[in-house]
Amino acid sequence: MDLTPFFFVGVVIILAFILGGMAIKIIRPYEKGLVERLGRYQRTLDSGLNLILPFFDTIQKIDMREIVLDVPPQLVITKDNVGVEVDCIIYCQVTDPVRSRYEISNYILASTKLAQTNLRNVIGEMELDQSLSSRDVINSQLRDVLDSATDKWGVKVNRVEIQRIDPPVDITEAMSRQMKAERFKRANILEAEGDKQAAITRAEGSKQSAILEAEGQAEAVKKKADAEKYRQVTVADGEAKAILNVFSAIHEGKPDEELITLKYLEMLPKLAEGDANKLFLPYEASGIISSLAAMVEGIKGDKPKKAATAPTA
Repeated sequence: MDLTPFFFVGVVIILAFILGGMAIKIIRPYEKGLVERLGRYQRTLDSGLNLILPFFDTIQKIDMREIVLDVPPQLVITKDNVGVEVDCIIYCQVTDPVRSRYEISNYILASTKLAQTNLRNVIGEMELDQSLSSRDVINSQLRDVLDSATDKWGVKVNRVEIQRIDPPVDITEAMSRQMKAERFKRANILEAEGDKQAAITRAEGSKQSAILEAEGQAEAVKKKADAEKYRQVTVADGEAKAILNVFSAIHEGKPDEELITLKYLEMLPKLAEGDANKLFLPYEASGIISSLAAMVEGIKGDKPKKAATAPTA
C-alpha cells in the first residue's frame, strides 16, 4: 500500500498549523503592534487577535502603559555656589507608538539624560534656600521642559517629582544651628510677650481694684454724709418745731409763761452752737427777756425782805 499521499497530507497539515501559528498574533490590551512588511512600516495593530503574512510581516510590540524613570543622583551647583545632590522620578507614557519606535532609538535613556541636564539648569538658577523650599516650582518647570522635548518622540511626561535635595554636611549643620537659634528666638519672644501680657493684666487688675476701692470709699462717705445730713435735718426740724411751739405758747398768752420762757432760753445755746450758725431772735423775744428780768428782780427783791424781818422776830 502506497503511503505517499498520506505523507503529503500530513506535511500539508503540519505546514498549515505552522503557518497559521505564524499568521495569528495576539496583542494585549496595553500594547500596540507595529507591522513591518519587508522592512517597511505597514500598519498598527490594536489589542486582540490579528492576522499577518508569515515570512513577510514582523510585529514590534509597544507598551502603552505609564512607566517610571528613576533619574540617578547628581551633583548640582546652585546660584549661590553650593553643591547639592539631587535626584528625581519621571512618570511618562507612549502616546504615539510609531514615533516612539522610529523617531528615537531609546526614549527611556533619552528622557533620563534630558531630565538630568534640565535639572542642572533649573536648580542652577536658584539659591539654596529657594531650591529647598520650591520643590513644586522645580517639578513644574522640569515637566514642561521634558514634555515639550519628548513630544516629537511620541512620549508624554505626565509628572516629575524631586526625591531629595541634599546639601553638604557642613551646610546641613549650619542650617540646623540656624533653625535651633530661630526656635530659641521665637521661644524667648513668646515668653517676653507672655510676661508683658501678664504684667498688663496685673496692672489692669490693680487699677480696677483701686478704682473700685475708691468708689466704695466715696460711696461710704456719701452714705455717711447723707446719714449725718438726715440726722442734722431731723434734729433741726425737731428744734424748730419746739421753738415754734414755745413761740406760739408765748404769743397766745398761755399759762406758765415763766416755765416756757426758761425752756426757750435753755434752747438758745444749742441753737447757737457752731461757728457757722447764726441766731435770729424775733421781735417778741424782748417781751420774754423783760419778763425774765422782772422775774429775776422779783427773786432778788424777796431775799432782803426775808433778811429784814428776821431781827424783828
